[in-house]
Amino acid sequence: MNLSVIIPVHNGGDRFRRCLETLAESDCIPDEIIVVDDASTDASSSLASVSGARVITLKGDPRGPAFARNRGAREAYGEILVFLDADVAVHKDTLARITGYFIDNSEAAAVFGSYDDDPPERSIVSLYKNLQHHYVHQHGSQVSSTFWAGCGAIRRTIFESVGGFCEKYTRPSIEDIELGRRITNTGYRILLCPEIQVTHLKRWTFTGWLKCDIFDRAIPWSRLILSDSHLPDDLNLDWRNRVSALAAWASILFCCLGFFFHWAWIVAGCFTTAVATTNRDLYRFFARKGGFAFATAAAVLHFFYFLYSSAVFAIVVAKGKLFQRT
Repeated sequence: MNLSVIIPVHNGGDRFRRCLETLAESDCIPDEIIVVDDASTDASSSLASVSGARVITLKGDPRGPAFARNRGAREAYGEILVFLDADVAVHKDTLARITGYFIDNSEAAAVFGSYDDDPPERSIVSLYKNLQHHYVHQHGSQVSSTFWAGCGAIRRTIFESVGGFCEKYTRPSIEDIELGRRITNTGYRILLCPEIQVTHLKRWTFTGWLKCDIFDRAIPWSRLILSDSHLPDDLNLDWRNRVSALAAWASILFCCLGFFFHWAWIVAGCFTTAVATTNRDLYRFFARKGGFAFATAAAVLHFFYFLYSSAVFAIVVAKGKLFQRT
């Protein structure tokens, strides 16, 4: 089973260097590594060349990872296309586990894994973001309705049959989620494989997190759900997340009412407790990995996440319904 690893990169820096180094140290060496340099202005292209990768250089303005991955896939000869982000480091067994899943599950069109639970960046936002991703993917349904290109693999014939990544996404966004929807809507099967893990090397800032989560994730994802007329019930959209979002907004509502009716403070506390109770396993995980102080801060960030993500979805749906009537 031939593996073609495809990595889009734009000014990857030291994180990209580490990505290439861990690939070289892998227990399962891929048959080829294709790096698509998306108009980098740093040494990403030369780093890839020195590592032995085949480099495809895109000129002009950056076209985004969707275009870059498609360009790499057209040049690949492997039976399996393995997509990696330029800021992840594979484990020694990552590629071997991908191969094993395809061998053991001949009906699987695609597989994807998760970040591990030991990211090198230890700021509160970075640790929260990476550990939340790890926890969600470790507890998701094995048969998935989505795909993740940070560490995911697709049979080349199926990738080509569905048309690859949608190139209207010119920034890192939900191009992998959209591809996953087309794959499953066509009748193929995608597997979430929690044993397939990579280390995420990115450092998140608070403003960077909000910008990415709202404009590159929540808004386009809400639009995709609206256009598809189907609300998935796995990963970040399972019943716990839906209940938590409603409880979080109810807590805010009754906090406001508390300035006029003192009893409302008690109700607000009950709804806040409901959020904490619904997500207690996640918060315990935060405490094990980062201590009590981090878990408290992460719970606050998670509460805020429920507020803005559900608000974005409600606004997008409301605008969509309004436009349908006009």
